[in-house]
Amino acid sequence: MITDWAEIACDVPAEMVDTLADFLVELTGNGVGVDNLHLDTFSLDTLEDTSIKTVKGYLPLDDSLEDMRIKIEQFLAQHGPDFPGFVYTPPVITVIKNEDWANNWKVHFKPVRIGKRLVIKPTWEEYQQVEGDLVIQIDPGMAFGTGAHPTTKMCLESLERIAFAAQGEQLPNPVLDVGTGSGVLSIAAALLGATEITAVDIDPEAVRVTQENLELNGVDGVVKASTTDLSQLPGGYAVVVANILAEELVRLSDQLTSRVAPGGWLILSGILTEKEEFVRAGFPALELVENPREAEWSCLTLRKPL
Repeated sequence: MITDWAEIACDVPAEMVDTLADFLVELTGNGVGVDNLHLDTFSLDTLEDTSIKTVKGYLPLDDSLEDMRIKIEQFLAQHGPDFPGFVYTPPVITVIKNEDWANNWKVHFKPVRIGKRLVIKPTWEEYQQVEGDLVIQIDPGMAFGTGAHPTTKMCLESLERIAFAAQGEQLPNPVLDVGTGSGVLSIAAALLGATEITAVDIDPEAVRVTQENLELNGVDGVVKASTTDLSQLPGGYAVVVANILAEELVRLSDQLTSRVAPGGWLILSGILTEKEEFVRAGFPALELVENPREAEWSCLTLRKPL
C-alpha cells in the first residue's frame, strides 16, 4: 500500500486544463486537481476563472517518479505552444503525506557503477572503493538527477569516453552543464579532470542542491553554479552537456551550438527516441559522433568542426 505521494503542479493556460488533466489521469491512473493560480482573498470577484490555472497530478513516491516527471515535462513542451498564453515553466514537485523526500530516496537509491570508472553513491550508503574509481557522492534533495536514469547515465558515459580520448585522459576545459539538476554531471566532469566548469539551471532549488553536492565532493572550487541564462554565457566551451527536454534543446539549438568551441563536443540528452531525428535536425552544423540509446531514451554526442 502506497503511503507516500508526490504532487506535481503545472501552471498552464485555462484552455489547456482539460488536455493536461486527461494526460495526467492516463499517465498516473489517479485523479487531478485544478486551482486558480492567483486568488485575492479580499475579493470574491477573483473566484471567477483566471487565465492561468494550476493543474495538480499525484504520483507514487517511488523510483518511477523521475521518469514520469520527464514525461510530463515532455508533454508540456510539446503541446503547450498550441495554447495562447502558454509559457513553459518546470512542474513543481511537492512531497505529501508521511515521509519526507530524502528518506524515501534512501529506500530506492543505491550505489551504481556507470561506465568504466564512475560510481554514484548516495551519501547514506557504504561503498567499498577500488583503485581507479571516481566516486560521486550525491544527495538529490528536491532536485532530480541521481545519475541512474538513462538520460543522465548516457551523458556520464559520453563524458567519460571524451575524457579517455583526450590527451592525458582528462576532460578538456572549459565545460558547460546546462540544466544541471543536482550537479551530478558537473561533479563527474571535475572528477574526469576538468578544472573550469559552469553549471546552470533555471530552478534556484536545483542550484542550491548542486552547490551542496559540489561542496560534498570537494569540487566547489572548480564549478560555478548559478541560474545565469544561457544567452548571457560566453562561447568557447570545449564540452557542453545539456540534459533537458527535446523541444528545449531544439529551441536553444543556436545558443547551444554557438557556445561550443571549434573542435568541441556537445552532448544532448533528455530525448525520447521518437524525437531523436527532430533534435538531430536542429543541429545541422555539428557532426554526429555517437548516438547511444537506452530503454525509450536517446543521447546525441555531436562535434563542431575545426
